[in-house]
Amino acid sequence: MTLTNKSPASPSTLTRRGSSAVGDRVFSWWTLGTGLLVLAVLGLILITTVREAWPALDAMGLRFLTERTWDPNPATGDAVFGALSFAYGTAISSLIALLFAVPISIGIALFLTELAPRRLRAPAVTVIDLLAAVPSVVFGLWGILVVAPALVPVYQWCHDVLGGVPVLGNLFGPVVSGRNYMTAGLILAIMVTPIITSITREVFSTVPRADKDAALALGATRWEMIRGAVFPHSFGGVVGAVMLGLGRAMGETIAVALVIGGSTNITANLFAPGNSMAAVIVQQFGESTGTFTAALIGLGVVLFAMTVLINVLAQTVVRRAEARMKGSVA
Repeated sequence: MTLTNKSPASPSTLTRRGSSAVGDRVFSWWTLGTGLLVLAVLGLILITTVREAWPALDAMGLRFLTERTWDPNPATGDAVFGALSFAYGTAISSLIALLFAVPISIGIALFLTELAPRRLRAPAVTVIDLLAAVPSVVFGLWGILVVAPALVPVYQWCHDVLGGVPVLGNLFGPVVSGRNYMTAGLILAIMVTPIITSITREVFSTVPRADKDAALALGATRWEMIRGAVFPHSFGGVVGAVMLGLGRAMGETIAVALVIGGSTNITANLFAPGNSMAAVIVQQFGESTGTFTAALIGLGVVLFAMTVLINVLAQTVVRRAEARMKGSVA
């Protein structure tokens, strides 16, 4: 029996281990600090904007959220600031954008990851990335000069065909001009499609090749493979991409301000002019003072709260859906 004596660790080895432990601690504290910094910045933004908006929030109370009238310079009486009409316009234009952008974005992402020839993928990805880099004011000018006038006959045709149908007649009502909720939604759809497409494509690319090959080996068609292997694995990432696109649509300012019409009203007619919270801020902030300025900042607070609430709800939906896919929820 041979006994092997282990020599003690050399000083250089101990030094390396000690420096490694120090490096790990520094890295841990650094990552923790950067994470807390993001939360601190968000908290400071919320505190500062609420403080600046407090005069209007205090004057209007809960009516700031439930009142549909926005009259900063009334002929008689006190000014009235109601965010409901602008919150409605923000929600409607953003939903229209997602209604058009999400199917198109998922389709493009699936084409690039599953069907497109290799020589076509790089140019297509480059074009999509370039589209995401176009300034929003360019989309707005294109929308007001080209898209809005061109869509008026289309809107009128939809009204003539569907105007007499119950429910649909309310949605596709009389056409006032090309500047309306629908045009704003379409412009937003074009703007958010590159964002959703890029993220969704990256998410689809993370699906293990073995899962796809296994589904195909069991006799699944390409669509069945996508539905059974790609979508369940990518569901959370796709929802995250959609939420990022929704945040872009809700916060878009210049493009929406140019094409939405600038009217303060709540109507089911998608062809009617309206306004959004971000658009009215940029339209009226330069001429505002005092409580009027505070009310516009209050719209920013409401928009911030809506964005946070939607993201929290989306995360809840994603967790429950993923658990259900895995069989954890009956």
